[in-house]
Amino acid sequence: MEFTARTPLGEIASAFPPSMRIFEAHGLDYCCGGHRELGEACTASGLAPEKVLEDLEVLRNAGTAAGPDWREASLTRLIEHLLATHHEFTRTELARLMPLMTKVAGVHGERHPELMLIRTYFIELANDLGPHLMKEEQVLFPYLLALDAGRPAAGCFGTVANPIHAMEHEHDAVGELLHRIRDLSMDFALPEGACGSYRSLFMGLADLEADLHQHIHLENNVLFPKALELETAKA
Repeated sequence: MEFTARTPLGEIASAFPPSMRIFEAHGLDYCCGGHRELGEACTASGLAPEKVLEDLEVLRNAGTAAGPDWREASLTRLIEHLLATHHEFTRTELARLMPLMTKVAGVHGERHPELMLIRTYFIELANDLGPHLMKEEQVLFPYLLALDAGRPAAGCFGTVANPIHAMEHEHDAVGELLHRIRDLSMDFALPEGACGSYRSLFMGLADLEADLHQHIHLENNVLFPKALELETAKA
């Protein structure tokens, strides 16, 4: 597949997953903003589309393994991956980082007051993600699994477009909180003399952000379009 400035970010990330490294490095939103064309997104961020395209081409020419093409996977296989890889990681990391966040903010918050606001946004992020994951696991995913298996798919929401719209709205809120945390932390830059806990916290926040970006990308740009297409085909 040839990538151009007119190719949507989500389409590039789906066709060539290693491109997500490039987008992360340039701060381009390929998950919630995956519908935007690369050129449009670059212009909005003050980047030259030609430079990003060049970086993508270098990565492809290096023979970087593309990994699974989730667009070709069944809904069932994709949901299994989301649950085992991303839902599990999110829950584990939120639980691990919460006490670490409290400790670091308590010890260093006076000298680095931005930590107190980062902690506020992190708590909001955790409070949003808990119910969000549960709704996917208990409402949306069971419906999609039944649909994929050809079983009667009972739902109290009418068309699957309704819960998908709700999930996308919640994804946008998560993306905004992640952006605020990154902005306040100055891209997770460590202050001089940062202790081990400080380093562990910022590394964990960066890893959580990257995983959530991939998680949301797979749902917004792959799972949800496939679900809408399958429901329409079976109507």
